Amino acid sequence: MREMRIRPARAADAGAITELVHASSAYQGGYASILDGYEVTGAQVEATVTFLAEDDAGDVVGCYSLVPGDAELDLLFVADAAQGTGLGARLVRHMLERARELGLTSVRVVSHPPAEGFYRRTGAVRVGTVPAKPPKVPYERPELRWNLVADRTGDVFV
Repeated sequence: MREMRIRPARAADAGAITELVHASSAYQGGYASILDGYEVTGAQVEATVTFLAEDDAGDVVGCYSLVPGDAELDLLFVADAAQGTGLGARLVRHMLERARELGLTSVRVVSHPPAEGFYRRTGAVRVGTVPAKPPKVPYERPELRWNLVADRTGDVFV
């Protein structure tokens, strides 16, 4: 496996992020409609906390985008070839560290239905369901949340 590094995204990375998103086999078939016409913009990258994972050849193999004002994970993608390497969990840990640094007490994610188990394994708890919004999103999506504050015993969740 190649070495992966995580770095802040720049506006100029928007095209590579868009390519990564559209290349995902997780959004084919019945899930493809959500990406119809979707494009990550440079303004979006600059307005969010967005990081890329690159391999040692400089290829983008993962990314995430955190919207601090909404305390929401907007994007998390890992290239198909990098699935199962632990990169997704590493990106979530990185994102949660940034969220804590920003003073967030929790982070919400509206999950792609097949990704719910992954998010649960990273410590997110299901808090609801987001209804379908046909025709673009013809299916319900799980809503999950990572709690970043200490409980009464001082244990921090996640």
